[in-house]
Amino acid sequence: KMANPIVVFTTDKGAFEAEIYCDKMPITAGNFVSLVKEGFYDGLHFHRVIKDFMLQFGCPHAKDPKNPANGTGGPKPKTTYEVPGQGQKSRDGTGSIPDEHTHKISNEPFTLSMANAGPDSGGSQFFVNTVHNAFLDFFDKSTDSAHPVFGKVVTGMDVVKAIESVRCDQNDNPLAPVKMISVRVK
Repeated sequence: KMANPIVVFTTDKGAFEAEIYCDKMPITAGNFVSLVKEGFYDGLHFHRVIKDFMLQFGCPHAKDPKNPANGTGGPKPKTTYEVPGQGQKSRDGTGSIPDEHTHKISNEPFTLSMANAGPDSGGSQFFVNTVHNAFLDFFDKSTDSAHPVFGKVVTGMDVVKAIESVRCDQNDNPLAPVKMISVRVK
């Protein structure tokens, strides 16, 4: 059995590393690792940061930290990604992947979770939980929110906390942009 990959996130505020759950969440993790290997995330900015909640990242429009379209983008439609043990899959006509509601992994502090705009709309955007956001779990029926967890920060929690505490505007966009220099599989 292959060990889960560790991905290194290098930001202009320091680096953090996360284990990506290819074993439990092969579709979500495979989509993410494929984007990492393409360099999709390099040079993007965190477009939504909410203290005591989460840091959201991964919109391609966020190369420009002040682009009003930030939060609306994703992978190109019909592009392919590698699913561990299952081979190549295609994203749908909106660039999205199917929801993977298989393993009940809660949105605990420092977990990585897919952002979405409803069912089967996940693409490249994800967030790092900074508190336990159980109401975002697909198996918590208190809200309609359903965000599958696909990894967890294993080093650099202080960097996550530093990004969490930046000052933001009324749209939760950091006043001083926080840039992702690179994302690489270790």
